[in-house]
Amino acid sequence: MTITPIEPSLRRQADVQNQWLAERLAMLLPALMERTGIDLWIVVAREYNEDPVIMTLLPAPAMNARRRTILIFARRDDGVVDRLTLDRYGYGDLYQQVWNPDTESQDDCLARIVGEYNPQRIGIDTSATFAFADGLSHHEHERLLAALGPLAARCVSAEPLVIGWLERRIPAELAVYTELVALGHRLIAIAFSRTVITPGITTTDDVVWWLRQTMHEAGLRAWFQPTVSIQARGMPFNTPATRNPIWSGDLLHCDVGFCHLGLCTDQQQHAYVLARGETAPPPGLVTALAQANHLQDIVMAEMQVGRTGNQVLAAARERAINAGLQPSIYSHPLGFYGHAAGPTIGLWDRQDGVPGAGDYPLYDETVYAIELNNVAIVPEWDDQPVRIALEEDAVLTSGRMEWLHGRQTQLHVIE
Repeated sequence: MTITPIEPSLRRQADVQNQWLAERLAMLLPALMERTGIDLWIVVAREYNEDPVIMTLLPAPAMNARRRTILIFARRDDGVVDRLTLDRYGYGDLYQQVWNPDTESQDDCLARIVGEYNPQRIGIDTSATFAFADGLSHHEHERLLAALGPLAARCVSAEPLVIGWLERRIPAELAVYTELVALGHRLIAIAFSRTVITPGITTTDDVVWWLRQTMHEAGLRAWFQPTVSIQARGMPFNTPATRNPIWSGDLLHCDVGFCHLGLCTDQQQHAYVLARGETAPPPGLVTALAQANHLQDIVMAEMQVGRTGNQVLAAARERAINAGLQPSIYSHPLGFYGHAAGPTIGLWDRQDGVPGAGDYPLYDETVYAIELNNVAIVPEWDDQPVRIALEEDAVLTSGRMEWLHGRQTQLHVIE
């Protein structure tokens, strides 16, 4: 079995991403600048010290900022956003190149352009809450303020604009996102099968490196090292693992995520290795998975436009606990990054809420990894507690949450 990515050709990938970028700049940026009240946005980065947002604004095949790159987005009275670049090389027809190094310095050009627009609110990438919006380095911050002179007093954090830009998806991206999530499901299904696992011989490390190697050979970029772990009768989740060879009777768990075409996935699922004489997993494990699915349903129902991550977390936990579950909820946005821009809905060690990132509201047309776990008792394992940790990718669109490509409702079974 093989894994074939969408658009394996690098050239075609660049074409697709540039089409998306052009559409995003035209469709999203004017509305986001109006929503956040930012009249002019300045993004500054030096080569190899890139602002996290700038690479989502540069067309392929750009792999870095060139020397010192300055992008300016200026909202005019008619609502149109002018897109300007102050750099030596230009970025095609997406940005108007306005700096002539032979006639003025880069900083003088910046001051002149900003002065001509005379914006009341100048967004710059500084933030105490989100790393994504804090990409303006210390030196560049000082240099920018010096160049702007009196206009520097009009600078404000571009945090809401940066997060809005990074989290919002366009229809073309969402269509492909479904296919990427389906690809991840196929990858896990193969990993959790006899194609990869021979009980008694294969180790969890073997499966981890199979996942990593398969993603690499398919042209998919892993955004974290995959993990595979074991729970078994007498080997509970809350004690250190005593082995990594996979045996019959094991409950396996994986965590896998990759990026392709500038979009990232994140998925966790479980498999059961049948013991001698078994034809199906123990009923207690089946029930445990069903309870975790119920927790997913609760979290999805509470994710509503306008609610903050902390409000979703509190409401979902209350419902789950009242339903007799033992929940832990730590869901997060997906997009250009894996742990992406947007509202944090719990952390595994912060089930009482996350100040700052958890206070950000949910917006439409955004994607999330619904990540959580529930602890259940398995009678067949001498009433041992088992943790079912699930993660599936979903979209908030037209005011409601939807799975991008379904979810796991049955254990993968390895005979």
